[in-house]
Amino acid sequence: MPFRQLVALGLLCALLPLHHGAPGPEGTAPDPAHYRERVKAMFYHAYDSYLENAFPYDELRPLTCDGHDTWGSFSLTLIDALDTLLILGNVSEFQRVVEVLQDNVDFDIDVNASVFETNIRVVGGLLSAHLLSKKAGVEVEAGWPCSGPLLRMAEEAARKLLPAFQTPTGMPYGTVNLLHGVNPGETPVTCTAGIGTFIVEFATLSSLTGDPVFEDVARVALTRLWESRSDIGLVGNHIDVLTGKWVAQDSGIGAGVDSYFEYLVKGAILLQDKKLMAMFLEYNKAIRNYTRFDDWYLWVQMYKGTVSMPVFQSLEAYWPGLQSLIGDIDNAMRTFLNYYTVWKQFGGLPEFYNIPQGYTVEKREGYPLRPELIESAMYLYRATGDPTLLELGRDAVESIEKISKVECGFATIKDLRDHKLDNRMESFFLAETVKYLYLLFDPANFIHNNGSTFDAVITPYGECILGAGGYIFNTEAHPIDPAALHCCRRLKEEQWEVEDLMREFYSLKPKRSRFQKKTMSSGPWQPPTGPGSLSSPENQDQAREKSAKQKTPLLSCPSQPFTSKLALLGQVFLDSS
Repeated sequence: MPFRQLVALGLLCALLPLHHGAPGPEGTAPDPAHYRERVKAMFYHAYDSYLENAFPYDELRPLTCDGHDTWGSFSLTLIDALDTLLILGNVSEFQRVVEVLQDNVDFDIDVNASVFETNIRVVGGLLSAHLLSKKAGVEVEAGWPCSGPLLRMAEEAARKLLPAFQTPTGMPYGTVNLLHGVNPGETPVTCTAGIGTFIVEFATLSSLTGDPVFEDVARVALTRLWESRSDIGLVGNHIDVLTGKWVAQDSGIGAGVDSYFEYLVKGAILLQDKKLMAMFLEYNKAIRNYTRFDDWYLWVQMYKGTVSMPVFQSLEAYWPGLQSLIGDIDNAMRTFLNYYTVWKQFGGLPEFYNIPQGYTVEKREGYPLRPELIESAMYLYRATGDPTLLELGRDAVESIEKISKVECGFATIKDLRDHKLDNRMESFFLAETVKYLYLLFDPANFIHNNGSTFDAVITPYGECILGAGGYIFNTEAHPIDPAALHCCRRLKEEQWEVEDLMREFYSLKPKRSRFQKKTMSSGPWQPPTGPGSLSSPENQDQAREKSAKQKTPLLSCPSQPFTSKLALLGQVFLDSS
């Protein structure tokens, strides 16, 4: 058919990758040790430039060698880079930065902040660093990982976001003022990813702190999106959180939608939740039926399935990694190779690429050093060992150094056609791009642990196993140890036993379970209380009977299967141009 012929013609225009001088004979896999050191040097060139020229601002402006606040005045690059320091082996700087953040970061400020970005970068970064603190040699306080200064900071930041969820639908506003809550004139239109990208961080926070409100609001938001899908099983790009009506009806896997799909898979893995995985698999069927053409994914009208934009967006390059997580390796590799061809054509991925024409889209020619294709390469290399994936890593190192390296860091590429630069270095360059490159070339890194080593930690609730592997990356590449979710909460049976004893001793009236308590000052949603819910009388009676018979210790850390990650970054598009 003509569309396929156009695609084939477009792909014939590919240029040679930028890897002149790469070690080893032509055609052989790149030397991981060589590129590991190159990536580490890239990190420190960018990181040191930020510290010298931009701290305490959020991000570095590499062309003018100064800094600016972008997402809320949090010293964001420092938070985003913290776990990367440990992955590169720099424990002393990790320890120093932990002290700096405690002394300098304040969330009680009059700033309008992105709910989505604050969650993935700040809450996610602080949670990850908290869980890695002991491995980094930080002297942790008694009760860790169920307490600690970075955990308290993460909780404080997340609580600043909760007012955004107080809507008739339970879907959050996109922006919140950290001091005053949601502004009266705030737009109710939020992108799909901005609604469905909370379950990883918020469920982790609820598990570590014992406060269910975070996981509850994240689950309600996920459920409302699921209930809003079209009759053919697709979701749109932007929705009104007050009415639940779709405002932008373009459906695809890229900007504005991407991490919603990612977090259904990640949430399913993290929480061992079959329902979340079932949701994703249903979406996956609809995506393959309506948006997939020759291993590319187009944008379609969510109600009709007709093509609205035949483009590939650089943010979509996370998809092969997501496919690998569900075991769909063959399809993942075919799509990855399509995307890699675009990289070789330009030395990076343009924000938008017109598939039939085989070229960039006007005003979308830039590459802000995004990580998604590198991320997919890392996951697929872990799954297959295919040396082609190392070649992508080599090409990325060579291209980024050749095109974007400047005296004060690495600059966003404004236009891949002529390599013009823009005066910004996004914090995700250190949080994600460099991290995934390093992990691609470092198979022995502790992040890749297969369970052969681990740490036994004594918590207030018993012994827990941490550091055994299976880390789940949030969409900003902050790794979360799934075993930690089982370290800081008593099983419900134990809670009920204690409450019964307290009632008997003090002759108190029966008290509602924590899932029935009102957890927010206002809001339309309520935690489930009907038959089959955790807080229904029938289930509480059954749980008490079960706990009375149980003889073995209740506190344990169940083993976690190894699975991993994908990604998104914050760009959305507001029109169909």
